[in-house]
Parts: sequence; structure tokens; C-alpha cells
Amino acid sequence: MAKRSWKPGTMIYPLPAVLVSCGRTEEEYNLLTVAWTGTVCTNPPMCYVSIRPERHSYPIIRRTGEFVINLTTSAMARATDWCGVKSGRDFDKFRETGLTPRKAAVVDAPVVDESPIAIECRVRQVIPLGSHDMFLAEVVNVQVDESLIDPESGRFDLERARPLVYSHGEYFELGELIGHFGWSVRRRKTIARERNAAAGRRNSATKHTRKECKK
Repeated sequence: MAKRSWKPGTMIYPLPAVLVSCGRTEEEYNLLTVAWTGTVCTNPPMCYVSIRPERHSYPIIRRTGEFVINLTTSAMARATDWCGVKSGRDFDKFRETGLTPRKAAVVDAPVVDESPIAIECRVRQVIPLGSHDMFLAEVVNVQVDESLIDPESGRFDLERARPLVYSHGEYFELGELIGHFGWSVRRRKTIARERNAAAGRRNSATKHTRKECKK
């Protein structure tokens, strides 16, 4: 396979397109669209967001030391993009997008009610890197959408929410399931059974959504 060298750049794609929410009071609540985010440690659970110092949310998070990473879905795509191009200095982003702020369980920051997963974070360290500063944070609580929990198995079925990802300036909805962790060493019958079960869950979710739309 032929390769071509490019100048050094951030080419790790796709990435989750998340909404970072912050602010201790309703008057300073804000939303920031971030793709520079990820997991850094399992025990203790830790993650990060990298933010430019000139962004409106930067001094809020720096002062409060707390924020929430809200995963997004295809239904939230327009609001996610809008929050990335507009500034909280000029707009109340919750009001403009129609998203719903709700008080977090542990941190002093709002949770986006429409998000399937809200990850409450407390800053442990701020690392200046250049164009961005990295907020290294410990996860102190996670809230999940109960409608995505299978009542029989207790499994959290995030794919039913149609998660949103970002790649090279574009947004994509996650697509077809091709395997689970460890599937490469499992028997083919087990893999087929898991795929069929996942397809059944997606079909059931689609039918439920259609019924809701007709109401």
C-alpha cells in the first residue's frame, strides 16, 4: 500500500464529539463542543479535555475545577455543531439550542438531559501544551439514560442512541456493529449469535421510535 508523508498533525480520527458543560450557577452555565477528549486511566477512572485558553468556558472550568462530558447523538448533531461555532459570551447556549440543563449529582456543573451519558469530572491537573491546555480530571460520577438499559440483561445499549463522532471537520453517526472485544478469538457461532442479538435490539428500538413519532 503506497503511503504519502504529510506535515505533523492531529490525525487520530474519528473522535467523539462531546458537549462539555460547566458553571456553578445558572447565570454562568455554558456548553462547549470538544473533540479533543478521551480516557487516560481506569483506576482511578480519569479522562481529559483539551481547551484553548481563549474559549469562554476555559476560565470557568479553571476556576470551578469541575465539568461534565456529555456524549452526543445524531439527534443532537445540530446543537453540537452550533455550540462549537458560537460563543457563550454572546449566547445562552442552553436556551438557543433547546437543550435542557439539569443539576449534576456530584459536581457543581449542569448535565445535558438529552445526553445518553453524562460523565461528571473533577480537575486534578491543568497541563499547558501549546494551542490547548489539557484538563486532566477524575471521573466522580456517571449518569446514564435508563431507556438504554436492557431490562432483562441490564446491559447498557449505547448504540441505540446513535452516537455522534467527528472526523476531519465532519460529523458521522456510528454505524453497523462488526464485533465485540475479543471477538477475533471467539467461535464463529458465538459471533453470529451476538450480531443477531444486536440487530434485534436495533430493530426493536427503531420500531419503538416510529411508534413514538406517530403519537
